[in-house]
Amino acid sequence: MDKSLIRNFSIIAHIDHGKSTLADRILEITGAIDKRHKGSQLLDDMDLERERGITIKASMVRLSYRARDGKDYILNLIDTPGHVDFTYEVSKSLAACEGAVLLVDAGQGIEAQTVANYYLAMENNLEIIPVINKIDLTAIDLPKVKMQVASVLGFKEEEIILASAKDGIGVEDILERIIQVIPAPSGEIDKALKALVFDCRFDAYKGVVIFVRVVDGEITPNTQLKMMHSGVIYKVEELGVFKDLKYCEVKSLSCGEVGYFTANIREPREIIIGDTITDMKNPCKDVFPGYRQPKPLVFCGIYPVNPGDFPDLRDAMDKLRLSDASFVFEPENSQSFGSGFRCGFLGLLHMEIVQERLERDYNLNLILTVPNVVYRVIKKNGEVIEVDTPAKLPESSDIQEGQEPYADLLMIIPVESIEAVCDFTKSRRGIFKSNEYLTEDRVKLAFSIPLSEIIVDFYDKIKSLTRGYGSLDYEFKEYLPTKLVKLDILLNSQPCDAFSSLMYKEKAYSRAHALVSKLKELIPRQLFEVTIQATVGSQILASDKVRSVGKHVTAKLSGGDITRKRKLWDEQKKGKKRLKQFGKVEIPQEAFLEVLKI
Repeated sequence: MDKSLIRNFSIIAHIDHGKSTLADRILEITGAIDKRHKGSQLLDDMDLERERGITIKASMVRLSYRARDGKDYILNLIDTPGHVDFTYEVSKSLAACEGAVLLVDAGQGIEAQTVANYYLAMENNLEIIPVINKIDLTAIDLPKVKMQVASVLGFKEEEIILASAKDGIGVEDILERIIQVIPAPSGEIDKALKALVFDCRFDAYKGVVIFVRVVDGEITPNTQLKMMHSGVIYKVEELGVFKDLKYCEVKSLSCGEVGYFTANIREPREIIIGDTITDMKNPCKDVFPGYRQPKPLVFCGIYPVNPGDFPDLRDAMDKLRLSDASFVFEPENSQSFGSGFRCGFLGLLHMEIVQERLERDYNLNLILTVPNVVYRVIKKNGEVIEVDTPAKLPESSDIQEGQEPYADLLMIIPVESIEAVCDFTKSRRGIFKSNEYLTEDRVKLAFSIPLSEIIVDFYDKIKSLTRGYGSLDYEFKEYLPTKLVKLDILLNSQPCDAFSSLMYKEKAYSRAHALVSKLKELIPRQLFEVTIQATVGSQILASDKVRSVGKHVTAKLSGGDITRKRKLWDEQKKGKKRLKQFGKVEIPQEAFLEVLKI
């Protein structure tokens, strides 16, 4: 194939700025789908993506397009997520492209992830095409948005394409600009094979499917491929491209092309996203540096409700890890739940998505523990350890200094919300760094803030304070000293490790009272009294009780001496005391889920 007629590009933008809608219109114009059978979010093939209206997984499709110059071009389109938790999906997709279409919502203007994705594209030396989308909306100020794009991102106003992906306005202009501006892929077909693994997924019929971008050389069926980083050798069984939303087999993939192959891969853990593929008989001399592995920011335990489902959970996680390299896990045991896994995520939304995919796709019933960030502890003997679970925290007498992760927080908000947002961020221990007015009614705020303060509900609060117009982006920066404590929940003096959490000392008192109050509501009354305590070390911060179920033991007595009743009451007290000592407190599953919201 003539690589001068190939264009590899991604669509990048802040969440809800119209990436998937633009992808749908491009599919229609290029004839990949019949307009009579058009749908929405065609590249979002997961039910979760369609239900939530967001892109979770980057998607690739090969398209044919006859340009105005009369030539037939091959367009390899990669649609990417916009949420901050899925930035990794964006970064690995851009590595397989020469250009990117940057969308800006005409009603919202530049948002935090707009800026973040712009710099990601710049880091990959991509040609960027600026597009202002949703010009069909009423009550928009196009000149102001154009000025914003020009001043903040450095584009000339005449470079900006005005479009409405919903109505198809300007979409052909975007395609023509892609042909004109984005360079054709480089590489030589006569060189030794060198290809990049940029994505991977598990297909129920094909098994492990590996998506590659061929830089040099050519891949053909039955080729013996060597994975340079892992050293594993595979024989190509099926070679193809994802064309018109279907897997289509091809006889070869040459330099500049994007496609997939299968190789009867039985061990998903052998595949490394970012690995270099070459021909075993004629290997290339150098390798790609590989992707910077995403560092998990949030950790929690995942356990099957039925202990017998543990092998199924392990297999499901292996398959999920194949398509989501940012998801990490390792086995662990809990006193409360038995065997499970300690899992790492990029954020709370990422955690929710993984949980739902495991439960839906693999029919598992799961329990999740309270999420924590990774703290760092310097022991008195000089040893530095990372603590991602309360059980790993050393005794306070052994700790010299505790440290917690801080992030650089970027927010773009309306001017009228400055005071409320700043006050709220400072209440979460945020440290103000700078502000910059983008326009007369939009301002960019920069804070340094503990990561633990933003992973749960921070984004929702900012959206509420700004009436939906605020956006944020954050990036881990450094570890700083903190007062770290372990908050334990005791049920009848027995610790319940599922509710244990690590936190800043000054926050422990308020959280202890909130947890005890919530658990009192959620734990059903038992045959014996249940004492709920929140403790830090030997200090009890909060305590309450769930009364036992009362039984009218004297109901059958119609009269007689009071001593007969007292005898029955005493026996009842002894029985309840014995139950409290030996009985197991039953905790409903919804209690674990509700605690996550506190």
